[in-house]
Amino acid sequence: MEFFVSPDRADPKFEAFLVDASSKLCNWLATTNERAPLPSVCNLPEVEPTSEGASTTRLLEDLELLMAGSYQPSHPGALAHLDPPPLTASIVGELISAGLNNNLLAEELSPSITKLERNLSKWFADKLGLPETAGGISVSGGSLANLMGLLVARFKAHLSYDSNAFVIASDEAHVSIARAISVMGLPPEALCRLSTDEDGRIPLEALKQEIYKKKFEGKKCVAVIATAGTTIRGAIDPIENISEFCSDEGLWLHVDAAIGGVFALSDSTSGLVKGIEKADSVTVNPQKVLGISKTSSLLLVANKANLYSCFSTGFPYIEPSIGNDFQGGEIGLQGTRSAEIIKLWLGIRQLGENGIQRLLDETLNRRSYFHAQLDITKLNVITGPLHLIAVTPKNQKEHLTASWSDTTKKLLFRKRFMLSSPQYKGRSYLKAVMGNPHTKMRHIEELAQILNQSI
Repeated sequence: MEFFVSPDRADPKFEAFLVDASSKLCNWLATTNERAPLPSVCNLPEVEPTSEGASTTRLLEDLELLMAGSYQPSHPGALAHLDPPPLTASIVGELISAGLNNNLLAEELSPSITKLERNLSKWFADKLGLPETAGGISVSGGSLANLMGLLVARFKAHLSYDSNAFVIASDEAHVSIARAISVMGLPPEALCRLSTDEDGRIPLEALKQEIYKKKFEGKKCVAVIATAGTTIRGAIDPIENISEFCSDEGLWLHVDAAIGGVFALSDSTSGLVKGIEKADSVTVNPQKVLGISKTSSLLLVANKANLYSCFSTGFPYIEPSIGNDFQGGEIGLQGTRSAEIIKLWLGIRQLGENGIQRLLDETLNRRSYFHAQLDITKLNVITGPLHLIAVTPKNQKEHLTASWSDTTKKLLFRKRFMLSSPQYKGRSYLKAVMGNPHTKMRHIEELAQILNQSI
């Protein structure tokens, strides 16, 4: 059929299709500054297939309409979420991944890419300082990585069928932790939430007391979760102290470093996540800072064999691995997985170690510069050591902050800035994520001026 690329000759029609589609994408990217981060209108093309199928011309027209209604992470004012613009190499990786259509379920379905995933996961584990036995797997998002980390923890603790099992985390831990508890069949109260201190971190003494209390009640701990980069302010729990306590008590430590984990890749920023090397499992999302196109997430474990012990069910219809390693479908929840690890590999190869360091340093510098521009006599600022920062009126009652947030957010949108409006400890905030490399100091100054004048 003409819908598939020929396996025995060059296909000029397919090549022209790719060229035309790429041209439209390049034009969309190149005209980003002519629009706001979010489109003012969103018109969808037809969804249903026609009886005879659409021509490439029609498909490209429909794609263009879809693109016109899309969010634009490349816009300098796109600062609402952890969605930076993609690296050019990562975009190419996405294309090649789709064209190869390999399946990381098993080595025979993705010979070179399976090995690439093993080696790249090991490289990340080494950069984080995990032990020689460490390794990992690429997964579709940090939520799945967190769930899998907790499943491995429960399996290792022999608590898979124990109704007294619990997980402990801060009340600023990501929502995916609560979802994981539900998926694991545990009641909501199995997630023990600790109030954070004024810096948004777990107080170590409170953690100890809660663990001892639960043990006295006959409860059994699946895992302690430390967060390296909370969603609203980018706070980092005291990982090093928590890891020492977990080691002494024989507790599994899972670090949700979806936001902050990549900062371990650079010598200039690795101190921010000191202690992460002692974790039993770690979630890392390169897509959130490094500009790897979605999705790009990893679950790393101190002992890779624990993934196999937890998830392997046997594959009678798959050839054994050529080497001594595990098949991809035996070390995670997902069976079929695309070759999206190519995007991460190409992306970090394009950046190089110096480029990674520069990207991370500049990200933190933007946050620091923005913080310095804010009028702290008018605004209450919450932030952490990473690149997230949120503000709310300083002398305004809690119930009035929602109106301020809504009004100011609309004003910012007219000025082509996009911030998010989270709730934090009863107040409405406006949050900026300074991970967009297209955001220059002049944009930051303008944004700060608008916020300063909003009170």
